Amino acid sequence: MNSDYIVFVDESGDHSLTSIDAEYPLFVLCFCVVKKADYAEILVPRVKKLKFETFGHDCVVLHEIDIRRKRGDFSQLGKEPRDAFMAALTQIIIDTPMAVVAVVIDKRKLKQKYSNPYNPYHIGIQFGLERVRHFLKLREQHELKTHVICEARGAREDADLELAFRRVCDGDNRSKRPYHFDIVICNKQANSEGLQVSDLMARPIGLRILRPHQKNRAYDVLSEKFFSPWSVVHGNALKVFP
Repeated sequence: MNSDYIVFVDESGDHSLTSIDAEYPLFVLCFCVVKKADYAEILVPRVKKLKFETFGHDCVVLHEIDIRRKRGDFSQLGKEPRDAFMAALTQIIIDTPMAVVAVVIDKRKLKQKYSNPYNPYHIGIQFGLERVRHFLKLREQHELKTHVICEARGAREDADLELAFRRVCDGDNRSKRPYHFDIVICNKQANSEGLQVSDLMARPIGLRILRPHQKNRAYDVLSEKFFSPWSVVHGNALKVFP
């Protein structure tokens, strides 16, 4: 049987340890956990409605970097329409019940601390799935199959990701027990609203860790969605590694 929840995973930054961007030396993996009923009845229809109102169609794929750099469809929006779009999108996130789990990896510190560090993506998958599984356990959903939707990145990368995912689910985790997750690797062309929302969340969370004193309205909104928000400092909702 399938659980009542679905999980969307997206990233910010890259997982390369050979070439590290000094301006953004982080890799962030963001897990957005949504009840399927809320996803189908609130998130999807409202995001589609917003796309129709803004662009006239719903084929636009929401990418944080395109919005931030005003590329593609977002290059056509002036300041007022763009601000209105972002305000409406923020309100949709506020109104949709969801839980956010994020893993932030400082690649500089990772290389300094370990002579042969693991792939940051694999580290993020393990820490993230452990926390999502805990969320599901509290709701007595952890014994049911939960689908985890990840964005496709290329044949080799996808195979590598699936191997790491299966390893964690087979017992390579802190509880040493099998996890009832099933990975679904989804192409961008699928235009998944869940993946797009997760994409919008990842970078603001990374910026909060990188520049904690910088104004960050997006993070302020997301922090209210964190799983166990009062224990973020202990790593339940927001794991910073190392």
